[in-house]
Amino acid sequence: MHSISRDSPCFYLTSVTVGRLPVFRTDALKIVTCNALNEARNSGGFAFYAYVIMPDHLHVISNSARSSGDTLRFINGIIGRRVIDHLKNQGHERSLLKLRHETRNREYQYSLWDHHPNTRLLLTEKMLMERVHYTHNNPIRAGLVERAEDHRWSSIRCWNGNTLEAEPLLMNLDQIKWRRR
Repeated sequence: MHSISRDSPCFYLTSVTVGRLPVFRTDALKIVTCNALNEARNSGGFAFYAYVIMPDHLHVISNSARSSGDTLRFINGIIGRRVIDHLKNQGHERSLLKLRHETRNREYQYSLWDHHPNTRLLLTEKMLMERVHYTHNNPIRAGLVERAEDHRWSSIRCWNGNTLEAEPLLMNLDQIKWRRR
C-alpha cells in the first residue's frame, strides 16, 4: 500500500512529442501506447494512478517505487520503441520522416520524445487529487470532448468505478492507502 507523503510522493509525469507532433491521433497508436504503458509498469515494478493520452503528449501519475527519472525512462523508452516499430511495420514513412534525426553516438534514427522531462512531486492526497482532476479534464480543455468520461484514453472511468469491458489501461487505485475518505 502507498501512503502519499513527503517521504513517499507520487510523480506527475508529462511526456511531450518532438515538435509537439500529433503522434497519438489514431486509435491504433493509442492502443500501442496503452499496451506500452502497461509493459513499462510491469517491467519497472511501479504503479499507475492516473493517465491521459492527448494528440501530442501524455500525463501519467505514478507511485515512487523508482526514481522519477527511472520511471520516465521506462515509460518513454518502451512507448518510443513500440510506436516507432508500429509506424515502421505499418509503412508510415511520412510520419517516420518527421521523427527522424541525425544519428548520434547511440545511433538512434528516430526520436518520439522531446527530451526535456517534466516531473512534479505530489506530496499530499490533495495534490494528487488536483492533478488527477487536471489530467482527466485535459481533453475538455483541448476541445476533444465535452465530458471527460467521453475520452476513451484516460483513467477517468477507473476513478468513477465505470470501467469499460475493454478498458485500454487499468489503474492501481487499490494500492493507495487513503488517510481521508
